Amino acid sequence: MQRPWEAYLTLSMVHGMAFPACANGEGPFVETVTQLAKDDFFGAIEIGWIKDPGVRQRVRSIAEQARLKLGYAAQPTLLGPKLSLNDLDDGGRARAVAAIKGAIDEAVELGCARVAFLAGPDPGDAQRERGLDLLADSLFQLCAYGDERGIGLTLETFDRDIDKKSLIGPSDLAAQFAARIRERHASFGLLYDLSHMPLLFEDVESSLKVLKDYLVHIHVGNGVVQAGLPGYGDLHPRFGFPGGCNDVPELTRFLKGLFEICYLREGVAGAKPWVGFEVKPFGGEDPDLILANTRRAWRQAWADLAV
Repeated sequence: MQRPWEAYLTLSMVHGMAFPACANGEGPFVETVTQLAKDDFFGAIEIGWIKDPGVRQRVRSIAEQARLKLGYAAQPTLLGPKLSLNDLDDGGRARAVAAIKGAIDEAVELGCARVAFLAGPDPGDAQRERGLDLLADSLFQLCAYGDERGIGLTLETFDRDIDKKSLIGPSDLAAQFAARIRERHASFGLLYDLSHMPLLFEDVESSLKVLKDYLVHIHVGNGVVQAGLPGYGDLHPRFGFPGGCNDVPELTRFLKGLFEICYLREGVAGAKPWVGFEVKPFGGEDPDLILANTRRAWRQAWADLAV
């Protein structure tokens, strides 16, 4: 690819994955956000819960000084306490809705434009339709809450069978569900992750084309689908991880697919669509080395891209 990626997209990093020490709302947020902010390889950071309001303000200030965009990653907000937006129990679902409303409020504090999250576990064949109805009701509440505050809502799709076992879920169902929410909230959209593609037993053609009208965010990373191997499940190891499904060739093909569906395209004025890295050090791996791996994999994939 001859033109720089900045002409087509905003390249982001999921902060809590890159720096797991910050995953619980505490930790070296100022230091790690500053590290990413000083690295002009990244145009954005996807940040999660920060317990201390003062630290949230410092993170916002760092981002503004560095001309760095911020997005809000609320997946851990639900996963940590095992909350579900499609909980069959009314009380449990209400707690999940309240948690995401809190994430929306924090996103406003940070200056984010969108909040990303996930559906709860799939309740099984007998209760799936009810689960979808409950999820839709939760999202109608949350989208209205977000719209009032200038925050768009993004639902990330996850695996159905291996790790998260999420209701949303396979791409065909995700597209149908997104169409339902879009009827009332045009700002709503989906996030699809290259890391989840093998866990969903999908490929570029079967996923991106069916999702293309609803995509507002993309993640890229790696996954291991063979049980018993290190990194098995939704652990987001580095590109080229032993036993992993994704390395430079798969990343290149995925990027080509994003151009084919016009998620990435020439001549986009103003804000560019986001493509975010979701990679995590495995075991005792050094976060800085994993960041270096990520940069090298991306640069090679972009160099190999022909569209």
